[in-house]
Amino acid sequence: MYRFLLTPRWWGINVFVLLAIPFCVFMGSWQLSRFEARVDDQRTAEAQADSARTETPRPLAEMLPVDKATYGKRVTASGRYGAQLLVPDRELDGRQGFYVLTLLRTDGGRTLPVVRGWLPGAADAAKAPAPPPGEVSVTGALQASETPGDNGVTAQGGLPPGQTGAISTASLINLVDDDLYDAWVTLGTADSGMTAVPASAPSGTGLDLKAFQNLGYTGEWFVFAGFVVFMWFRLLRREIEFARDAELGITEPDAPTSPEAGPPTAETDASTQPAQDADVEASTPVR
Repeated sequence: MYRFLLTPRWWGINVFVLLAIPFCVFMGSWQLSRFEARVDDQRTAEAQADSARTETPRPLAEMLPVDKATYGKRVTASGRYGAQLLVPDRELDGRQGFYVLTLLRTDGGRTLPVVRGWLPGAADAAKAPAPPPGEVSVTGALQASETPGDNGVTAQGGLPPGQTGAISTASLINLVDDDLYDAWVTLGTADSGMTAVPASAPSGTGLDLKAFQNLGYTGEWFVFAGFVVFMWFRLLRREIEFARDAELGITEPDAPTSPEAGPPTAETDASTQPAQDADVEASTPVR
């Protein structure tokens, strides 16, 4: 009854199942590991943010370039404020507003973008307080250049003069002629009645939408593996039923009783015609 398993068709089915199940399990395990890695990153970022609040600020030059180890760390820099820009469509505590971004020309000659605070409402240069004059020293959390589309950063273009959609070197070099750091700082204490902007976690870390997508893909791959096993057993059971029906001589209701059977031929019609004529004569009354 199980000899059909040795046919080329079933050899192909079995090879596919043997390859598909380990592949689905591997992909599900990989997606689960990606979710667990993001959970670990979230815990590390939270612990790092807590420790950064109590650590002594360090000079900016010692903390560059920005990476996961230095992201969110408190740094200090000195210089003079220059051009000021607004960053619209930024949400804080459930309210829409804008950042006030001022460029700090440091003593080293390069320029550091500094977010001095957040104000509610539409971006308006008249609402933004002017930066302090003269030599200043700032202390804030170190942040990496933003990427449009991540962490709520808008990719909107065509903004009015004096505004930028993302705080990044790639965006700012088109607006100012300064030699910019590939980083920016958000002040721990905002200036002139503005609200301080909290440091954000690095892009691609934490329990964001991508993390839960990894968790959803994990479930999908394991479901695929179960579906492959279910379909294999279903095909096997169906083939066994066909084999049993063939042994018992059971055929489909609309199938011919033998392979030689077919539609009536002209010769068959001719051989049966005299009998039919005799039946008609016998049934006709005599007058």
